[in-house]
Amino acid sequence: MTSFIRYNMVAIIATSVDFISFILLKDVFGLWYVLSGFLSAVSGGITAFILNRNWVFYARSNGVVIQLVRYILVWGGSIFLNTYGLYLLVEYTTLNPLPAKVIVAVLVGVFYNFLMSKYFIFKE
Repeated sequence: MTSFIRYNMVAIIATSVDFISFILLKDVFGLWYVLSGFLSAVSGGITAFILNRNWVFYARSNGVVIQLVRYILVWGGSIFLNTYGLYLLVEYTTLNPLPAKVIVAVLVGVFYNFLMSKYFIFKE
């Protein structure tokens, strides 16, 4: 399988972790939707790093510390884009938080996360 296909499989897994966490934090624990979005993005991000490093890109030669630092930098940008995008769509459109989160997650995942992962974080 190509890295793009594997990456997308991991994205589905990490996104599932993210969305399940979001729903639990927002609906079960009653946290504010922006905080829930941030915390759920963190849980999905941890899942994605582990799976991308070990299964998608087989990127073990650069060392985990270098990759982790790069990942944290990119991840910070991703969390910002996801959280701010969620806020903008909810506050300035008629979308509810969950559909807004789906739209933002897909856009950020395709146009930011994959490219940064392949060419910056896990490049060999």
